[in-house]
Amino acid sequence: MLKEKKVKELMTKEVFTTTPDEEVVFAFEELMRHKVSALPVMEDDEIVGIVTATDLGYNLILDKYKLGTKVFEVMVQDITSVKPDDSLLHAICTMEENAPSSNIVNQLPVIDNGKLVGIISDGDIIKAIKEFQSCMG
Repeated sequence: MLKEKKVKELMTKEVFTTTPDEEVVFAFEELMRHKVSALPVMEDDEIVGIVTATDLGYNLILDKYKLGTKVFEVMVQDITSVKPDDSLLHAICTMEENAPSSNIVNQLPVIDNGKLVGIISDGDIIKAIKEFQSCMG
């Protein structure tokens, strides 16, 4: 199942994004409003980074950001991504292989021909596995 199912079958196609010049506090508000765990950072239709609810929320609570801190100052620029035709197994392996030792990668932008076309999260993958298991009895 993990080898046959494709990322494009599970990815979220309506991706909420932010810009490098957005203030961190407003990016965090967007994350909370849309109930998503990450925002790809877009500039001129290109993904240039990603910010997560975990990172932003943790640092906001600890008051680590100065008033007016911009997304480009805190975003992760080394973006791990997958393609729409990649298998779920490939996406899982990509999440695991690219996780920093103290962190996890739990969402991957889906890039097709250099363009952001979706995002897939660990929650999307878990949901697919649960659905597969329930139909198997």
